[in-house]
This record gives sequence, C-alpha cells and structure tokens, in this order.
Amino acid sequence: MTTTDPVASSDPASSGFGAHDGRSGRVPHAPNVRDAPRTPGRAGTGAVADLETDAAALDAADPLRTHRERFVGAESSLVYFDGNSLGRPLRATVDRLAAFTRDEWGGRLIRGWDESWMHLPFEIGDAVGRAAIGAAPGQTVIGDSTTVMLYKLLRAAFDAAVAADPGRVEIVVDRDNFPTDRYLVEGIAAERGGRVRWIEVDLASGVTAEALRAAVGPETAVVLLSHVAYRSGYLADAPALTRIAHDAGALIVWDLCHSAGSVPVEADAWGFDVAVGCTYKYLNGGPGSPAFAYVATRLQDRLAQPIHGWMGTADVFAMGPQYRPAAGMRRFLSGTPPIVGMLAMQDTLALIEEVGIEAVRSKSVALTEFAVRAADEVLSPLGVEIASPRDPNLRGGHVTLSHPRMRAVTARLWTEDVIPDYRDPGGLRVGLSPLSTSFAETLAGLRAVEAAVRAEA
Repeated sequence: MTTTDPVASSDPASSGFGAHDGRSGRVPHAPNVRDAPRTPGRAGTGAVADLETDAAALDAADPLRTHRERFVGAESSLVYFDGNSLGRPLRATVDRLAAFTRDEWGGRLIRGWDESWMHLPFEIGDAVGRAAIGAAPGQTVIGDSTTVMLYKLLRAAFDAAVAADPGRVEIVVDRDNFPTDRYLVEGIAAERGGRVRWIEVDLASGVTAEALRAAVGPETAVVLLSHVAYRSGYLADAPALTRIAHDAGALIVWDLCHSAGSVPVEADAWGFDVAVGCTYKYLNGGPGSPAFAYVATRLQDRLAQPIHGWMGTADVFAMGPQYRPAAGMRRFLSGTPPIVGMLAMQDTLALIEEVGIEAVRSKSVALTEFAVRAADEVLSPLGVEIASPRDPNLRGGHVTLSHPRMRAVTARLWTEDVIPDYRDPGGLRVGLSPLSTSFAETLAGLRAVEAAVRAEA
C-alpha cells in the first residue's frame, strides 16, 4: 500500500479550507470538501476512483501540504491514524534532542539550571498559551503528567469553592469522560467529603448545554468537562458551557487533551477558570511528555494545590522549614521539572504559530469531512457506522467508526502498518493530525479498513 502524496504542482488555494469563527473555535464550512464531486457506490466502482481523484486534488490545494515533509516518517507507506494519541515527531526535534544532550546536558551540566532550565516550564507554558489555547502570558505552565496535574488543579478548585461556600459539595462530570477524569473525580469526592453528580450522555456525542444546565445548581462546586470527547470526537461548546457553570456559581475545569493543537481554544476570551492538557497528541511532545496547566490570573492566589514540593515554593533555594507557596504559576509546580520531556513540543508550537491555529483547524475539518464521506461510500455498505457527530461544527480532530468486529480489525491493520486505535464498544478511531496527514494517506487507510472489515466479517 502506498500513501505517496500526489505531485503538488498546483498553487495552494489562497483561502484555505474554510473560514474560521475566532470567537467560538468552530468552523462553519469546509467548502473544498463538501463541494467535491460525489458518486455514490460501493468500493470497486466509480466511487473509489472519484475518491482518489478528490484526495489528489485536495492535497494539491492544501495550503499546509509542504509541512508534512517536516515530520519523521511521513514519507513512508505507513498510514498513521493515531495522531490524536501520539503525534509524529518533527525532524527538527531530532536535532534539538541531540544538541541538548551534547551541548546543554553534556556541556553545561548542572549550570543549565541557572542558565535556562529553571525558566523553561514557564517559557514553554507561555508558548502553549500563545499558540494553542489563547492564554496571555503568566497563566500556563508545563509540569507533571496529565493525571497528576489534573488532580492538583481539580482538587484545588474544589477546595476553593467549598471554602467560599460550604454548601457546594458536588463535582459534576459526564459518564463518558476519559477514565482518568472520572476516576479522579470519584477519588477527590471521597477524599474531601464531596459528591459526584453524573451527566448521562450519548456515546456518539457529548455534553450539551441543556444537559449541563440540568446538572448544576447551588450545590455545585466544580464542573469537569472535556473540550473534545475522547471517544466520539464531539466538540463541546466551551464558551456556552463555561457561562452555564459560572451562572450556577461554580468553577469549571477544562480537559484540553484532544483539542490543544487541533481545535482553536480561547481560554481567556471564553472565561476559563482552570484547564489541563497533554502535550504528546497534537503538540508532538513525545511519549509521556508532561502536561500543561492553565490557571486564570484572577484565581492563581486563591487556589492551593495539594502536592507541596520544593519547586512550588516562594523561594526555591531557601530550603526553609515550612512550605510557603510561590505567587503566580510557580505555585502549581511540585517537584523538579521534567526538562528533557518538554523539549520536543517546542518545535510543534513554533510550527503552529507559523501557520496559525485557524489554518490547522480548517485542514482538520477538511480531513475529517473527507474521512466521513469516504467511510459513507466504502464502509457503510459493510455495516460500519459513523459514531461521531456528522456536523463538523460539533466534531474535533478524529472520527470514530463503529462495527462489532473493530477490535479484530484494528489488530489486523496494525500488522499491515495501518495504525488506528480501538475504543469500546466497537469503535475504531481515525485520528487525523492536520500538519502531518494528507488526504491520500487518509483514503489509503480507509481502504485498508474496508479490506480488514471484509476479512474479519
């Protein structure tokens, strides 16, 4: 199987793939995809030929197409549908890591802390804020794993809400949120004498304004929501949901793991309180790269995170007898920052700033629209269903395909160098990282899915 891109001799479309609504982060239309010619039919008829022609045309018109060659492995025949779990590294990152090992770690040794490393969590955090989540400087930091960072900030938000109003004892979360999020909510509620208020959701969508409005009230301390649902790809209306939580007197914590670097976020403009996100998906930070945390300036001195470590103190090197939290975002650190783990994401953050998150989102919408169309034409006759919102305004950067045999299909595809991932019940996720994925690769992967479904039927 080949995923070689078509010869990109045409001039890129000057307007990209669609207009971006900067206020909400939603893209109303991806005209190059929806207006592409369609010929209904099964695989093996004219439909497949039309899809291949359209994939070539979309790649030729892609304003971001030249950036694909900057990623390690993008030139190979492997089809990568898992950029929403672990992004490809940039070629520049290979050089960055080697240079750091040789020159900074190997050359400067312990002096590196005084010369630059102590400031990296905040410098790179500000770059995340600037490039990916719409945050002014001084509100974002790189720290621990996603789980640890989410625990610290969720508990801090809960404690602050209870301190302000002891009657607020509930944490609101949906039953289809990522397992870590749900487990942390249950653990913190038990630890702090709180309660969990569950929101029931459709597995093919996510939390709506109506559902959240029905769940919050005078007993709500904190709401925890994912901006993009990990299973379905549902894109929550973050500004509206934030307003609903605030109108109920609650704080809101946003999980940005599946949106940062793929979907525009405006943390400041949308009134976020707290947000946490991983950096190894669309930010290409590498396996286990540390999470980022956002805390709005107005709340930084009010929140007291529970894992007291030396790096979060007011005077790091005083080694004093008691813990005194630092001002600003330093107070949300605990132990020694994972410097090596935060190096790689710098190259993707720079690339996102170069092209603009709006262009990334437009390409993402175009890719997922094309994937939905191709799935309808070649997979729906085999009983495969789309388990993600069909409206691109309600969909993040991945599409989930549902079929009873998808676990076996995924295992088969991995042996053929086609790499999606699987989520129960029966869901194969097609994760399309806009900067490193082409339309030809997308189509090649979906044709492989078709063959695997036929083989496993």
